[in-house]
Amino acid sequence: MSYLGELNPMQREAVLHTDGPLLIFAGAGSGKTRVLTYRIVHLMEQGIDPYHILAITFTNKAATEMRERVNHLTPMGDQVWVSTFHAACTRILRRESDTLGFAKGFSIYDTQDSLRLIKECVKEMNLDELYYPARFVAQTISAQKNELITPPGYAQSVAGDFRRSNIAEIYAKYQQRLEEMNALDFDDIIFKTVELLQNNSDIKQKYQNRFRYVMVDEYQDTNHAQYKLVNLLAGYANNLCVVGDDDQSIYGWRGANVENILQFEKDYKGAKVVKLEENYRSTQTILDAANDVIGNNEHRAEKSLWTQNRKGQPIRVYMASNERDESAFVARVIKEDVRQGNAKYNDFAILYRTNAQSRGVEDVLVSANIPYKIFGGVRFYEHTEVKDLMAYLKAINNPADDIAHLRIINVPKRGIGAASISKVQAFAMQHGITFAQAMTRAGEVPGLGKKATPIANFAGYMLELANYAANSTVAALIQKIIRDTKFLDSLADGTPEGDERVANIMELLATANLFQRESEDTSLGKFLEDVALVADIDNYHESANAVSLMTLHSAKGLEFNVVFMVGFEEYLFPSSRSIEGGSLTEMEEERRLCYVGFTRARQLLYLTHAVSRMRFDKVARNAPSRFLAEVDMSRLTAVNISGRPKDFVSSVASQSQTVACPTAFAPPPLPAPKNNPINFTVGDKVRMAKYGVGKVLEIRNAGADYEVTIEFETVGRKKFMANLLKVAKET
Repeated sequence: MSYLGELNPMQREAVLHTDGPLLIFAGAGSGKTRVLTYRIVHLMEQGIDPYHILAITFTNKAATEMRERVNHLTPMGDQVWVSTFHAACTRILRRESDTLGFAKGFSIYDTQDSLRLIKECVKEMNLDELYYPARFVAQTISAQKNELITPPGYAQSVAGDFRRSNIAEIYAKYQQRLEEMNALDFDDIIFKTVELLQNNSDIKQKYQNRFRYVMVDEYQDTNHAQYKLVNLLAGYANNLCVVGDDDQSIYGWRGANVENILQFEKDYKGAKVVKLEENYRSTQTILDAANDVIGNNEHRAEKSLWTQNRKGQPIRVYMASNERDESAFVARVIKEDVRQGNAKYNDFAILYRTNAQSRGVEDVLVSANIPYKIFGGVRFYEHTEVKDLMAYLKAINNPADDIAHLRIINVPKRGIGAASISKVQAFAMQHGITFAQAMTRAGEVPGLGKKATPIANFAGYMLELANYAANSTVAALIQKIIRDTKFLDSLADGTPEGDERVANIMELLATANLFQRESEDTSLGKFLEDVALVADIDNYHESANAVSLMTLHSAKGLEFNVVFMVGFEEYLFPSSRSIEGGSLTEMEEERRLCYVGFTRARQLLYLTHAVSRMRFDKVARNAPSRFLAEVDMSRLTAVNISGRPKDFVSSVASQSQTVACPTAFAPPPLPAPKNNPINFTVGDKVRMAKYGVGKVLEIRNAGADYEVTIEFETVGRKKFMANLLKVAKET
């Protein structure tokens, strides 16, 4: 147990808690992975069989790191299930697929596959694709699955709404087609696992007996389906340990519910709560600024990051004239620091609110000859040529996968057109068979004529590949497909883009060879499963000497010596939706995203904003972000184009305005909101039904609305958007 000496008192308290529910509030950079790892080892030292331990996290990167640490500390570590949510559920579903009526070789559809199938369903139902766009329908279906709502359940909830009732029918059709093709989409992986456990008490008992100690990382990011899954697995022994930070809950837009962690003590009575507030990553100045911002959120567990690290330099604020100037500033600072030997390119990260902001930054980095790696754009496995070759593998592994066959029937070109494909599809539907089976009967398809021959030949070739795959490695199978179809010849057109496409195929082949060397299960099905569950950020490697570009959402879980947060402006960050919607919930999530961004920085943090920038082909003039005004001005310093500090107060005086907060840096005034709903002013007393009497402390212009701060006699200080505020002025 010598490792306990490496832990601070609160970390040690969390590790030593063995039985019963445990909630660990783990602030940014507080060593939560170490705590989870050491807790697994401690359980094993207390005589707990590793067979009974399950540790779940969200990314392959985090799971791999945890698994490697456990294996380093104990020789029996490989017997512990350390996995992502989706990988753990896929493993369960493979084992129990017969109960659900699926074959073990089911396909996992990514976003593009799902969109294509939804388009097919809309077409089959004779609905207008413009009125039922696939992406909107997919988002709606995903939201229902995350809430564990079935097609009949959704249909019942939207009865009377013509458009949504049709979407409910598309949902039902989509699920039917998935089942026919022995396929699951990404949301189904958890949805079907919950369904399996809820509807089969013997299977639920089997996994509850198996996993007597369950640990869940990033619990604040769980949605309802994940919450229910954890509850089902841990419900028997009640030895559930969850780790997370409500201040880093930033995925509400995709169903994550911060209440899951905030209500943990109500869900699991008698739970022990441990707070990890000592940060090992950042300077105290950065942490103080992060605490300044997040402290403005009302709905959070009380905590505050601190560190024994040095105080560090002030946060540097740069006001650019436009987005080009902003990017040039960032490039100049990076170039100069590297030139002087103060840093390497991989010390820097450029973070932004939306992917669209990356283009201008990239242009300048290219001009400055600065190497960079962008995350969150097109994933490697979403490149057309990679998806085409992967579709061959999917079709071989799962002959019922119509979407895979439809993608490759004419790739490379075989002279098979859309009209011929439609005839085969119609024949398949008429006879209740798969598209692959229909191709083998191409001679029977009405109207095909001479086109029956290339279709039948393709069907024969796929059968040949299936036979070859049974006794070959994945890499050898890929090589055969490339060779037989002259796949690379169809990509190489003498252009740099063509060279890149060829390079991507070579990278896929290299990945297959690595899989062959490192995986215990080297089957084609396992390879496809691993690829399906890869996230773009899993490819982040700190050793690559390049500047990292990514959205703030993608940056969660990472850290860098120097961080630039660009576009730190109203309507960009916080987003226009959070401002114009007037939702306190959305604004608090934006503030949490800001907190995440700040705490990615180890040594230096830059915040940049522009006086004007092009947005949607128009010049936008936005004030600096309100979050800048929430940071104590003593922690900030303005810098010039070379990154050197200058007099902060004088540099922002012409752009500053304060209301009942004379020492803070605040954005310049925005145009007064239309339909002004306010009939009170700072200093007035008001009454609110829920909270009683309070005093108005601050009224801040928020663009489309006002943000109002009120100090209540009963509950203290709270913030509201004026349009949602129902108060009566006290006379």
